[in-house]
Amino acid sequence: MTRRPLAPPPINGPRFNEFIVSPKVRVIDQDGENLGVMYTREAMEQANAVGLDLVEVSPNADPPVAKFLDVGKFKYEAQKKANAARKSQKTQEIKEIKMRPNIDDHDYDTKMKKVAEFIGEGDKVKITLRFRGRELSHGQLGMALLQRVQADIAEHAKVEAYPRMEGRQMLMVLAPK
Repeated sequence: MTRRPLAPPPINGPRFNEFIVSPKVRVIDQDGENLGVMYTREAMEQANAVGLDLVEVSPNADPPVAKFLDVGKFKYEAQKKANAARKSQKTQEIKEIKMRPNIDDHDYDTKMKKVAEFIGEGDKVKITLRFRGRELSHGQLGMALLQRVQADIAEHAKVEAYPRMEGRQMLMVLAPK
């Protein structure tokens, strides 16, 4: 039997063949049959005879579980599975809705439809109320408007950041329930 030169141990992914450090392993063949506990060297020879690698699939078990697999194919499928999981994740974005303190009813309703749509998609919504000129001296109007927004969307969203002034604008952040 010709020995392959020792490559560096795998940094990521499962240990396989001569990188398995345990002296004994529980072996499962390529068809899923349990061959029982045997010495690692003996299991590697059996895997070589079938043309496959001995791959450690459960290193924390006692003894570790190893399987007859093609290690390249195993790593490729694991990477594909991880990519699919990452693709299906939804990242939560912060959408912004800008209003003025003396907003008209129809404009308010349109903005609230957008807020409900964003919340329904699972995004957070930052409501920004801009004050211009003398409107700044009537902060209570802005606070009343943001409390109205809070009351209208209460069944779908919760307030994550309560209304606060930042310069000439008042901010509030809503998050889905």
